[in-house]
Amino acid sequence: MTKNWWQEAVVYQVYPRSFQDSNNDGIGDLEGIRQRLPYIKKLGATVIWLNPIYASPNDDNGYDISDYEAIQPDFGTMADFDCLLADAHKLGLKIMMDLVVNHTSDEHQWFIESRSSKTSPYRDYYIWRDPVDGHAPNDWKAAFSGSAWQFDDATGQYYLHLFSKKQPDLNWATPAVRTNVFDMMTRWLDKGVDGFRMDVISLISKPDDLTGLTEWPANGPREHEYLKEMNAKVLSHFDCITVGETGGVTPEDALKYAGFDSHELNMIFQFQHMDIGQDPKFGKWVQHPFALSELKAIMARWQTKLNGKAWNSLYWNNHDQPRVVSRFGNDEGEARVLSAKMLGAVLHFMQGTPYIYQGEELGMTNVHSFNSIEDYRDIETLNAYREHVEEKRDLTHPQMMAGIHAVSRDNARTPMQWDDSVNAGFTREGIDPWIAVNANYTDINAQNQVDDPDSVFTFYQKMNALRTKYDIITYGDFTPLDPDDEQTWSYTRQLNGQTLLLTANFTAQPVTLARAKGEGELLLSNYADDQGAELRPYEVKVYLK
Repeated sequence: MTKNWWQEAVVYQVYPRSFQDSNNDGIGDLEGIRQRLPYIKKLGATVIWLNPIYASPNDDNGYDISDYEAIQPDFGTMADFDCLLADAHKLGLKIMMDLVVNHTSDEHQWFIESRSSKTSPYRDYYIWRDPVDGHAPNDWKAAFSGSAWQFDDATGQYYLHLFSKKQPDLNWATPAVRTNVFDMMTRWLDKGVDGFRMDVISLISKPDDLTGLTEWPANGPREHEYLKEMNAKVLSHFDCITVGETGGVTPEDALKYAGFDSHELNMIFQFQHMDIGQDPKFGKWVQHPFALSELKAIMARWQTKLNGKAWNSLYWNNHDQPRVVSRFGNDEGEARVLSAKMLGAVLHFMQGTPYIYQGEELGMTNVHSFNSIEDYRDIETLNAYREHVEEKRDLTHPQMMAGIHAVSRDNARTPMQWDDSVNAGFTREGIDPWIAVNANYTDINAQNQVDDPDSVFTFYQKMNALRTKYDIITYGDFTPLDPDDEQTWSYTRQLNGQTLLLTANFTAQPVTLARAKGEGELLLSNYADDQGAELRPYEVKVYLK
């Protein structure tokens, strides 16, 4: 069995804008992250994934990059980054950068040159097309509402933007684009960063003929050619961690992206478990009940299909998803603590590299204190409200707000809750954070939890410590149990004659399950005692035999 450090890693995701404000301007920054490195180390994480910190006009909170090799002034300077990187490495923590190369900002110098004329040497850095019968080349819709095509009066052509109109898509078919991207990646790796999370990387290959197409070009015709070239020219020269954000992929696709012999990426983020419960017409903005067996089946399929062939990433939360304790658990009272621990264990004892999003280790919840659309900052949320409530009027204000409360990306983007002081310790009293703090910060915060043996933080700390002690947690084979049980989630892991059993109750009522008696050592539980076959509300138990 080949072992790699990135398989044994625990990744902690930091959303810099919302993590820690060190200079009292209401915006998190690099110095704030540097000050909190001991906290991340104490948790037991080994890699920090930073959401984009590059120069950006902030149309999409940094995912619209105007300079890949300059730091966003709101976050500090390159000297601040160098200090952060050095201090992280001194603590044994690695830094993974967010790589956003499907698109740039329309304020990037490449695009400014590209749109200047049809004969610009940068014209083919982006995807330009003539009108078709007086309109856009196809009916693609942008992820943030409206057409994916923007007409440019100066040159009489449309450019493609799968996201905001201020995020024009790069044309990866142009060799100079790939050369520039690969050279930029190499310079960051030479600087000492330890890898990349690659934003919407499954979208970089588009068909040559885009006319008449109706579906987005995920996993396009030259996708794997481009990634193999990236690996050969950049990644293979460094001992780094890579994870690709790949919407619309199946486990079979994952074997191409992240197969042990694919020579592309270490692992990918898939979205099948995140897309559960979505409406066929309105997508995530209208949520429907789903069976626990559906969620279990998705996760089991990824575990079994990739076993021995490719590597899984394990995540419930990130900057684009609602808080898991509010989504799949119960975020009220003591149930919040129990279900946050239970959800953490169900995920972290599967095979793969676990990702913890800031505040997940505290059981932070969706933001229930935002009552007006004006409270939100996310471009996706604001555009969707305008489209469905004000323009199409196919959802009422209460219907849309229910969806926003459930799944808006801003649920994850409220400031990190450090303590019970004003603004949760994110920024000082008298400063308005860029987005309001979740009102429950006086109860849910790091200061209350780091030294509490029964806290969610301590539970995550224990999980991370167990991972370093037992190879079975990282490498063991996965076998689902009771797949049709709608109340409990159980599975085993096997390695070198050992068996690990996890069993969990996903309900607020006691459940009797014979296998919950377990055998061997009780490694971890979210209750102080063991009642054998009776699983109490949101109880999880992990046995090793």
